[in-house]
Amino acid sequence: MAAYWIAHVRVTDADAYGEYARRATGAIEAHGGEFLARATRTVWLEGEARERNVVVRFPSVEDAEACYRSPAYQEALSFAREAADRDLCIVEGS
Repeated sequence: MAAYWIAHVRVTDADAYGEYARRATGAIEAHGGEFLARATRTVWLEGEARERNVVVRFPSVEDAEACYRSPAYQEALSFAREAADRDLCIVEGS
């Protein structure tokens, strides 16, 4: 069953976060991830608004989690840790 990464991001260092995005794309695609929304227009209705929101579909929760834990993604993530405030979760599709 498909699963989705849902990320809400406030970028504080655009250059470093750009490097994260470049590196993360390959890691995500290597695990079957497909970007459905990536920094597109957002209408925030409740909670804390973040200017960058991303939705990625994976074949399964296991694939999504394996991607996150993979060495390639963790290397990419090292560029984002100090460059953004982020929330990320995996949601199983229905």
